[in-house]
Amino acid sequence: MKFKFLLFWLLFLQLSNQATLVQAQNSGSITWLKSGNAFAQQEAGNIVTFTLPAREKQVLLPKEKLIPAGQTQPLRIRSFSFSEDEQQVLIFTNTRKVWRQDTRGDYWVYNLATQTLQQAGANLPAASLMFAQFSPDGQQLAYVSQHNIYTEDLNRKTTKQLTTDGTRQLINGTFDWAYEEEFFCRNGFRWSPDSKRIAYWQLDASQVKDYLMVNFTDSVYSRVLPVEYPVAGEAPSPYKIGVVEVATARTTWMQIPGDPRQHYVPRLEWTTNPNELILQQLNRKQNESRLFICQASNGQATPIYQEEDAAWIDIQASWDQKYANGGWDWLNKGREFLWASEKDGWRHLYRVSRDGKKETLVTRGNYDVMEIVKIAEPKGLVYFIASPENATQAYLYRTRLDGKGKPERLSPATQPGTHTYNSSPNATFARHQFSNYYTPPTTEWVTLPGHQPLDKISAVEQALAKADKVKSGLEFFKVKTSEGVEMDAWMVKPRNFDKTKKYPVVFYVYTEPWGQVVKDQYGIGNNFLYKGNMAQDGYVYVALDNRGTPVPKGRTWRKSIYRKIGLLNIKDQALAAQEVLKLPYTDTSRVAVWGWSGGGSATLNLLFQYPRIYKTGIAIAAVGNQLTYDNIYQERYMGLPQENKEDFVQGSPITHAKNLRGNLLYIHGTGDDNVHYNNAEQLLNELVKYNKQFQVMPYPNRTHSISEGEGTQEHLSTLFTNYLKQHCPPGGR
Repeated sequence: MKFKFLLFWLLFLQLSNQATLVQAQNSGSITWLKSGNAFAQQEAGNIVTFTLPAREKQVLLPKEKLIPAGQTQPLRIRSFSFSEDEQQVLIFTNTRKVWRQDTRGDYWVYNLATQTLQQAGANLPAASLMFAQFSPDGQQLAYVSQHNIYTEDLNRKTTKQLTTDGTRQLINGTFDWAYEEEFFCRNGFRWSPDSKRIAYWQLDASQVKDYLMVNFTDSVYSRVLPVEYPVAGEAPSPYKIGVVEVATARTTWMQIPGDPRQHYVPRLEWTTNPNELILQQLNRKQNESRLFICQASNGQATPIYQEEDAAWIDIQASWDQKYANGGWDWLNKGREFLWASEKDGWRHLYRVSRDGKKETLVTRGNYDVMEIVKIAEPKGLVYFIASPENATQAYLYRTRLDGKGKPERLSPATQPGTHTYNSSPNATFARHQFSNYYTPPTTEWVTLPGHQPLDKISAVEQALAKADKVKSGLEFFKVKTSEGVEMDAWMVKPRNFDKTKKYPVVFYVYTEPWGQVVKDQYGIGNNFLYKGNMAQDGYVYVALDNRGTPVPKGRTWRKSIYRKIGLLNIKDQALAAQEVLKLPYTDTSRVAVWGWSGGGSATLNLLFQYPRIYKTGIAIAAVGNQLTYDNIYQERYMGLPQENKEDFVQGSPITHAKNLRGNLLYIHGTGDDNVHYNNAEQLLNELVKYNKQFQVMPYPNRTHSISEGEGTQEHLSTLFTNYLKQHCPPGGR
């Protein structure tokens, strides 16, 4: 459910950034070089390097060198990476989408020393390669094609197939839909440090039922598209972890305890020893985590570290997206590693010995670590994002890795808002990006730890000086409900606001563990679906973050929603709305609510469970029945239906649909592979059963983003705006 919310919110912010970005240096994706004071990025089809602090520019790989033999145009670079010695460049191009991201395409290798260009997997189908990686010694590539793993000798130009049994339902080196969506697992193999072996996941989705999506639009006859999709209550695809010898293509399977149909392995890496793996195993409820070290030669698995939680345990990629592509933070030459836990009530970092017998709390205090920016072990420091005083903001901190220091804030006190950093390998330089609700996104280069801009004048300070807080029209405030729950909120009042008049109120909601909507960042109060300006037209626009949302307020706040999605979050929102509607300028006869995905579910539940408060709702791509959503997400937050099915039922909008009194516009894409269209049909059936009148818009063959097809965005925006204006008319009265 979280995918849609994040996708559209990030898309909106990206578009606003492109229009208003103030920057002191190109803000495109960068690849740091090993020197620590230089980085590479794509620029007009060339790969260029910049050396800090002067930012001296040099063309490392001109696009003219990327013209394949027999062609006239250079390769279009989607992304690139370097071999360990930085003498070879791997180019990803001609890409195709697999579920959420373009992870399939063609790969080419350019050798900077010999100035030669060669295609990887040239004998395989076009655009079929996934996750190509240089071996640590730079002599080979490994990649996945059509669910099998291959290696390629770059000197001999020979290809070897390491697995041969891959199919749509027996997946080697990558993942099924649920693992990708909920654990961010895509690249499913890892080179050993000595370049002799590859560790990989194998998932057997043959025992998982298919959801049958139907394409009615692309041909005269409909076409069925099966997607292996385990819903809540169904066992996941069983996993196996194998280590394949590159020389012999022989696989040794790891002997991991536990039924693979009742467990997950969301993380896997090599240790610093080329014969050992480390992996994280979660039980099916995801409230027990065990770390194992496995011997690659014989598969022996030894447990080293265990943790339990009364609710659930988040994997690292769920709160720090840098780990979505793997990674393990080893310290002290592999004798220790850094690990995150909420065991003391806050998300903190711990230094854990390799055998798991000793641990040291590194970050201390009543705050959550929101992101790991950089581990600077030679300096004995870790840099991280936190915000102890204001959960809507984010700042850079550092502390000592030995756990004996106090957190030191590095983001300037004169820059209130949201800060992000891309640090150099040695934590000497960082690309600093900043915005707040009245200051457009701004980028600059700074030194660390002093946070001094490389330019004479800070671009962020310049942007803040020009920004007009009053003109933004947005204000942050706190709401305390009748049950004593205090929630962060923002509000945008109408332009030319007249306190003697009453205005319609529109609530924007998400409410589930994957969406924080009250953030101090630019564009936060804009409605990306509304045609025009809501403030100009005379709406009061409001958002609130209830308990259970992923804000940095500690474990109790976030996990209070366990087994209560559709109830606790809905009650918090409704009671907070009652407080907002006590304001003298709000019109309680004109109250609307809207949301997408999890926010669509919340919209339905608010409209059905609290019909006296909410008069109009627009729900998009909503989960109407929690038993239809995937097992990893729904069981993580709700438990197992076999044990507490009543919680799933009571939290589902279809259970309360009979209570609809107001106006409902329901929108869903029939090609949604995330929240399937059967949610719409089940909900509509229930509304029809009780003679509840409503309006519905099915978007043919559109996915969860409802973004495909000519005219779709314009149509959706027009539909949304017209319905809101018709049933919740704007303007003061």
